[in-house]
Amino acid sequence: MSLVDTPVLRTRFKTLSVIGDEGFRLFFPLSAVYAAVWPFLWVVIHGYDLPLVGAIPPSIWHVHEMIIGAFGAALLGFITTAIPEWTDTPRLRGKALYALAAIWTVARICGLAGTDGLLWTGAITDIVWTGFLAAYVLRVSIYKKNSRLTGFILWLAALWLCETATRYAFAIGNGEHAQLFSHLSGFIFLGLLGLALARITVPVTNDILDPSGATSPFRPHPGRLNLAPGIMAVAIAAELLGFSAEVTGFVFIAAGAAFLDRVAEAFVGRAFFRAEIAVLAGSSALAGTGLIAIGCARLGLPVMETTGLHVALMGGLGLGIIAVFCIAGLRHTGQPLIFSAETRIAIAMIVIAIAIRALPELGIVSELVGHHHAVAAIFWAGGFLLWLRVYWPAFADPATLNQHDC
Repeated sequence: MSLVDTPVLRTRFKTLSVIGDEGFRLFFPLSAVYAAVWPFLWVVIHGYDLPLVGAIPPSIWHVHEMIIGAFGAALLGFITTAIPEWTDTPRLRGKALYALAAIWTVARICGLAGTDGLLWTGAITDIVWTGFLAAYVLRVSIYKKNSRLTGFILWLAALWLCETATRYAFAIGNGEHAQLFSHLSGFIFLGLLGLALARITVPVTNDILDPSGATSPFRPHPGRLNLAPGIMAVAIAAELLGFSAEVTGFVFIAAGAAFLDRVAEAFVGRAFFRAEIAVLAGSSALAGTGLIAIGCARLGLPVMETTGLHVALMGGLGLGIIAVFCIAGLRHTGQPLIFSAETRIAIAMIVIAIAIRALPELGIVSELVGHHHAVAAIFWAGGFLLWLRVYWPAFADPATLNQHDC
């Protein structure tokens, strides 16, 4: 028996070693699986309920698990991969990454059931990993004397504080505060998205415009790089300070306009329509459109705020995350920055899922109302799982180690 099992075990340990070599290899697949599974279970299997739900409504658990759970794993992979690359510092690997993954997983097991019995376990683990990320980037910034990481430090610290507040609201059964801070966590992620897109879009666009790397034809206006995160911070502050719906409405419209400004800046001629650039611009477009819809709803226009939230968070964040998965998955495994046909289909499925989720609530294809959540969940899951099927072989291949191209 041992002679038969030994080669299998060796192969598995080798795969674990490769996957644990860098953050994106471990956390991007975890994020994709959880992003696919959670909405499908919640909508299709459980019918908008959770098996062990207590004082906190299932809808709030849904928001929390998508933001902190699915998108949180993507953030873990992005930060533990990008920060060492940007600062030329040793990266986390092996046991450190698997320990982080274990902490994240414990909280997700609690979230899948929505049980009050495991509330504190889930709370502590989520608070630990969100706090670790902020501390990790702060430590690297101090060590390298790199002030360019300040924005990420502030946003990550805000995420940690917001998650702490969310978990406290969960613990005392305060649904109103749990919903407020869960939504604020999503807005914080939009701030992080704005920072990340500012760093990612430049090398990607230049790679498309000049694959030789001899020139850098795309140079964005420096004063607009942090415009979207900056106004997003103002919107979050207005929410926390309890400003009126009219005031926050106008601020959200301004934040949305700042994201749309990034779309205009992304137009670099015919290359704009390349999937590698268009997916990043599409993320900004959906984030901006969703934020404007939230603002319009608060100003009394006939738009549901929940629709705007889904367009901004499911759309802007979801498309932004799949874009990072695709781009980093190629650049960090030594492959040319050219999306395959299957990759484009995966992205298209995510876009279709967002459209199906939002359009019926805007009076378009209204015949889908009543079924659109389930159909959207199926397309959404299909997009992330197809991405995983396409990229997993390269992620688990030892030949792709140390093939950075950032």
